[in-house]
Amino acid sequence: MISRKEVAKLAGVSEATVSRVLNNVGPLKEETRERVLQAAAELGYVPNALAQQFARRRSGNIGVILPFVPKVHLFSTYYFSEILSGIGETAKRCGYDLLLIFREPDGARDYAKLFRTQKIDACIVLGSQDVPEERAALAELKEGGFPFCLVNQRYDEGAYTTVDADHVSGSKEAVRHLLAQGRRRVAFINGPMQYSNSTDRLEGYRNALEAAGIPYDQQLVYAGNYSRKSGYELAGQLAMQINAGGVDAVFAANDRMAIGLMQGLRERGLEASQHYSLVGYDDSDGSRIISPQLSTVAVPFYEMGKLAAARLLDQKQTEEAEEPVQYLLPVGLVIRETSGS
Repeated sequence: MISRKEVAKLAGVSEATVSRVLNNVGPLKEETRERVLQAAAELGYVPNALAQQFARRRSGNIGVILPFVPKVHLFSTYYFSEILSGIGETAKRCGYDLLLIFREPDGARDYAKLFRTQKIDACIVLGSQDVPEERAALAELKEGGFPFCLVNQRYDEGAYTTVDADHVSGSKEAVRHLLAQGRRRVAFINGPMQYSNSTDRLEGYRNALEAAGIPYDQQLVYAGNYSRKSGYELAGQLAMQINAGGVDAVFAANDRMAIGLMQGLRERGLEASQHYSLVGYDDSDGSRIISPQLSTVAVPFYEMGKLAAARLLDQKQTEEAEEPVQYLLPVGLVIRETSGS
């Protein structure tokens, strides 16, 4: 009996690719398809009809893997609601339903099982973290030839399809704006470093300081977790710095932390735009309704969700696109009251 492994060896591809060609699953280059079919014909490989029938079954679902965070209203956050709305619009257009899968912080991350049990036909991973368990789960997806896409997270050596925003450029522009207002002691509240967007924002912050000839000071970098509460809890430390002249501006890696910080500093008699300048990140609804209105960096989360789903579901996007692609969408500074005009 000729095996699928022998076909893969002759064609110079993985067994997963052979499986995708024979079952007509996922995006494939025409050149690859022809090479596999030719190898199968030369070897006289005849796939098992029952296995083919099973492989061609569809669930009609696109899975969205989300982090489960206790006591956090996930769908009320601008970041998740915008991305999910974008995914949902494209899924509906392509005739798919959304299946939301919540990932426990310490739970198993067997994403491939969702495909093996035919719960989903493709998946988008949100809130992915650079930890060993996550890396192993993503590597298994790739090895199995399962269609998936990461949003707002990048693994430079992983070669996965990703949809991201240019956070290096956005952070650099935010800090450059504060420096242009005459600020010289710019503190930075960042998120956890297991997220690539946190490392990108730190890089942009450092680049802007370096370009202005201002030394990077690690003591001006504070760690939050992207929640409003974490920004609020840092207000005590930053209030002392502002009152002592050690900080005259703050750049926060998202609006929720910036708004929490504003609240905490206001309780200590310090007002944004009067006693310090402030720029957030995301251009969330909250940035426009808070007073004073928050300067921020607009990120196209809705468009990111649409693009991620289209990359997986839209035939126009997926044909001849077997290799992983990394999309980087532009961001833009929005200047409002907390940092002057």
